[in-house]
Amino acid sequence: MLRLFAAVAVPEDLGEALARRQKGVQGARWRPPESLHITLRFFGDVPENVADDIDSALSVVSGEPLTLELSGVGTFGEGADVHVLWAGVAENPALRRLAKAVETAARRAGLKPESRAYKPHVTLAYLRRADPAEVAAWVQTHNLLRSPPFVARAFGLYSSWRTDEGLAYRLEQAYSL
Repeated sequence: MLRLFAAVAVPEDLGEALARRQKGVQGARWRPPESLHITLRFFGDVPENVADDIDSALSVVSGEPLTLELSGVGTFGEGADVHVLWAGVAENPALRRLAKAVETAARRAGLKPESRAYKPHVTLAYLRRADPAEVAAWVQTHNLLRSPPFVARAFGLYSSWRTDEGLAYRLEQAYSL
């Protein structure tokens, strides 16, 4: 079984800038700059033959390079149940079209439709039992985040696995835009 997702990588310089914001919440498991990405679709744990089907379906997804910007920060979960800190992605119709094309590819590969609404973001930290006041203070401090525009000329199929330090990712296949 492989744990897979499709994503757009965050450029290295932007990842480093985001890493400088990764402090101030005790117990946060901050993501390293090289792991920062905008998820297009999480596929989950799939057998290798299904991974091959996903790769084949993604290989025909087309689109133009995307000009993207990060905008704002937020959380998934509330109060004592907050579990993720994220940087938002400014509204971008081309990114939404790409995510929809990746969803269509997932269905062609035999996966069930994604039930959650697409919320483009970059996960900055995973939280467990974080102090809601610290989380709120972090969001308040960083809520005006704006990145310079960056161009994404590709997206990728990534694998994910757990390590002692948290999640690790590897680019399995890149697809040009």
